[in-house]
Amino acid sequence: MANLIQRDIQAEAVFKLTQFRALCITGPRQSGKTTLSKILFKSKPYVNFETPTTQAAFELNPEAFLKKYAGGAIFDEVQRVPLLFRFLQEMLDKNTKRGQFILTGSNNFLLQEQVSQSLAGRAGYLSLLPLSYAELNESNISVDSVDELMLKGGYPEIWNEQLKSTNWLESYVQTYVQRDVRLLKNINDLAAFNRFVFLCANYAGQLLNREEIAKKTGVDTKTIQSWMGLLESSYLIFMLQPWFVNANKRMVKSPKLYFHDTGLLCYLLGIHNKTALKKHPQYGAIFENWAITEIQKNRLNQGIISPLYFYRDSAGNEIDLVVDKNEEQFGIEIKSAKKVEATMFKGLNHWNKFNPSANTLLIYGGDKADEIKPKQTILPWNQINQF
Repeated sequence: MANLIQRDIQAEAVFKLTQFRALCITGPRQSGKTTLSKILFKSKPYVNFETPTTQAAFELNPEAFLKKYAGGAIFDEVQRVPLLFRFLQEMLDKNTKRGQFILTGSNNFLLQEQVSQSLAGRAGYLSLLPLSYAELNESNISVDSVDELMLKGGYPEIWNEQLKSTNWLESYVQTYVQRDVRLLKNINDLAAFNRFVFLCANYAGQLLNREEIAKKTGVDTKTIQSWMGLLESSYLIFMLQPWFVNANKRMVKSPKLYFHDTGLLCYLLGIHNKTALKKHPQYGAIFENWAITEIQKNRLNQGIISPLYFYRDSAGNEIDLVVDKNEEQFGIEIKSAKKVEATMFKGLNHWNKFNPSANTLLIYGGDKADEIKPKQTILPWNQINQF
């Protein structure tokens, strides 16, 4: 096995452990939460609540179970034992020492609910997504092809073990649909849910149209709403909300749908090699999805949780991303083309009219950086970490 990849979020995690009694790390399955926790807490015991005997032992006598870990521990997949939070609250109120516990979980909604109810003020919170391009670069195992990066995605095991991503992702989808989802929600029609998951991939980078997805899946809109929430809280997809300042101006209100990992997105679209990816009609949308997740990962790794937005008005003027960084605002357009053309700035120039003090940035599939004019920059895909 190759050396473990150093995670950029580690510095923020170390800092949070000096500020809070417990640290909660959430993220998709297999994103590296357990590995990171064991690096942070080398000498503390590790407890996995996915193990049925461990779960049963806790539920039988929570107080006696937790007494064994009075000196702190790593508690993995804590969403399996919601009762834990109430007992942990008592322990943390009696002992206010910082950095006692790390709690990990792969269901954001369940965890946020429990942390805000029981551990507010006692626990810090971080989200660990799959590997970023920055992390792969720092570990000297990245590739110089954006197509390969999009195709492989960022799940650490694929890179650490140099695995064939298609096989790994196939297993990931099967495990997720057949095991995790059944545990999270009582889904009777697994075939329809499976159809829905694959269908979501066709809408990556598009405005969310629940009615259309419901019709194609064969279920009602309310069910789609519930299933979308499930994919979001399991860190498979995320929604980008529309940006607006003036509430009277007619703006698009629907969010846009993206995947946290483009490897998974490619797998769901049936794309298994670079040739198929290059020819795919959604190539531009996959590139856009990749760039947005890179920016999102880099921000989360620094502990920045302020949301990202997109801009679109009722006349169809749009830009892919609106981001606040270092108290400055950036409008970002993302194009997969290898050459820059004047037409690519149409949306940015329109947005600039209403936001003259903002910076504008074009991220594209080529390899040369440039400054068109003050506050208007062109950034190639392989320098995305500089943003």
